[in-house]
Amino acid sequence: MNSKLLEKFQFSFKNVDCVGLIGCNWMVEANGWLCKDYTHMNEMLRRICQRNFCTCSPRPWLFVGLGNPGDKYRGTRHNVGFEMLDAFANSQGILMETVHCKAMFGKGFVNGIPVLLAKPLTYMNLSGESIGPLAAYYKLPLNRVVVFHDDMDLPCGVLRLHPKGGHNRHNGLKSVIYHFHGNGEFPRLRIGIGRPPGQMDPKAFMLQKFNVTSRERIDAALLEGAHALEQVLSKGFSESSNCFNTTQKYKHIRLQTLPT
Repeated sequence: MNSKLLEKFQFSFKNVDCVGLIGCNWMVEANGWLCKDYTHMNEMLRRICQRNFCTCSPRPWLFVGLGNPGDKYRGTRHNVGFEMLDAFANSQGILMETVHCKAMFGKGFVNGIPVLLAKPLTYMNLSGESIGPLAAYYKLPLNRVVVFHDDMDLPCGVLRLHPKGGHNRHNGLKSVIYHFHGNGEFPRLRIGIGRPPGQMDPKAFMLQKFNVTSRERIDAALLEGAHALEQVLSKGFSESSNCFNTTQKYKHIRLQTLPT
């Protein structure tokens, strides 16, 4: 092979060393894997990244959607946390096909930032039984755990990113805080579902599915939320939330007097 077509290189990915030749043929070897072209090399590196996910830099984020599992609850107001997580996962091509710590679970990289995705299977009121162990397993500080949940104090389709807070009578949040040893200093994405009409029981309202108008607003909010979460990963929580919340403030003013 012409020596001008060859260039030796060496790089390290955690505990994995790879040596290869660039030219007419690729020959990259790592941990017993042999790759002959860019496609095979990319697949090899993807597997290496998966192996070293917990130790890679920067530290991963954990995104959690709150809701109830099962077809009975699909599409209900109380399950918009699940829907937001699904929207983000779909936008990034991250599959959630495994069960880990009592949650449907997936992981991937967004612009080089590692992210973990989880939907607890414990039912809403016991969400902390899943999220507490997950955060502990990956040794995450609470400021890297973002919880998505429904919120009746916001008009339907309005979103807010908050850096911390209490549970505000939300049983899912109450469980998460309990399993974080009473600590509520974790970020959350609040997803407005509006208030029940008249004297309707709030519990019955949360377990209803959206009407056509509300569904349209929620679908639009899912797209906005997925984009905002990508910004959180790339710019950090404080910077991205300030810009996002300003936009949502004007949306709040516009929607709060409109019927749903």
